[in-house]
Amino acid sequence: MALIQYITQVQIDFGAVALLPQECTRVGITRPLVVTDAGVRAAGVLDMALAALGALPHAVFDQTPSNPTEAAARAATTLYLKERCDGLIAVGGGSSIDLAKAVAIMATHDGALKTYATIEGGSPKISERVAPLIAVPTTAGTGSEVARGAIVIVEDGRKLGFHSWHLVPRTAICDPELTLGLPPLLTAATGMDAIAHCLETFMAPALNPPADGIGLDGLARGWAHIEAATRDGSNREARWQMMSASMQGAMAFQKGLGCVHSLSHSLGGVNPKLHHGTLNAVFLPAVVKFNASAESIVKDRRFARIAHAIGLPGCDAAGTEIAEAIRALNARPAGPGGRSARDGRDAGSVRADHRRRDGRPLPQDQPAHRDARGLPRDARREHVARKWSRGPRRGGSCAASA
Repeated sequence: MALIQYITQVQIDFGAVALLPQECTRVGITRPLVVTDAGVRAAGVLDMALAALGALPHAVFDQTPSNPTEAAARAATTLYLKERCDGLIAVGGGSSIDLAKAVAIMATHDGALKTYATIEGGSPKISERVAPLIAVPTTAGTGSEVARGAIVIVEDGRKLGFHSWHLVPRTAICDPELTLGLPPLLTAATGMDAIAHCLETFMAPALNPPADGIGLDGLARGWAHIEAATRDGSNREARWQMMSASMQGAMAFQKGLGCVHSLSHSLGGVNPKLHHGTLNAVFLPAVVKFNASAESIVKDRRFARIAHAIGLPGCDAAGTEIAEAIRALNARPAGPGGRSARDGRDAGSVRADHRRRDGRPLPQDQPAHRDARGLPRDARREHVARKWSRGPRRGGSCAASA
């Protein structure tokens, strides 16, 4: 069992979910609200977490939508208060963890949720009163289990970020066992989210050498194992490495992200059914080239270091080889647009419920919503993707919060 204390306490290994009772005791949770979604419950993964809790009293909210909303957070908060809970356990992907963070605010702070949004100047209003949270990720991608932020669609329809160090989960329990049944499509899409985090935060101009080191190592792990995890969901080594890459990406992106996430969050707000990780995969190649002339990229030889991490012999100053390698990964059979991701079914195909969290298939599951490369089809997304595929119009790099 590896114990890591950086940003927060992380327990990572197969079987780590068994540590839930001791972690509840450590952070002072005696009656948790378990936040999850219908897919995680249907797949039996929630049962594994609840079994680990044993006799500890708890309540369960299992209606997390694929993109967390203020309405869902309000419903969960009502249950939290009704059941006299004193903490939260998020069991699921980034959606469940982000929703739990919203509940941690709403259960302990007055006013509308948007009051605490970063863009509204609300970050300083989020205090140490937030309910304690333990995060148990069931996907390997978002890294929300070690992040200080959450993305929630508020009542007026905006998709807003909430950022505070008080929102970092007190413990992240990263058990790759919980990801063994993740379907190929979600394995590839969430894996590309992790890779995007590691790669984009390394390109961000802020000075943070520890974050750079963590992100670059996470990139190497994710790049080397995403295809194996997608092809064979029971590959325990690949699942462990992808869980680590996901966690490392989020540890590193406290430094900042960039244009990829600015674009994918904006487009995800326009059409919440589009998968965030797949959008990142679409935008990454163009943003790599857009960032090529940024001072920090040139001065610190960042493209050469990225190329080494993903096994390339080198890269030109324009980032051509890196961009092409990402495009090739996306299109390969085990990439997010490949046959294994679209059609493959591993031993955990029962978790197809994940793709219907809102009661309907996600667009990337429907042939009518695919383009020639198997990526989600959306007129607005295609328009933006075409625009960015033309390459950089000016030098520089942009930053975005996680």
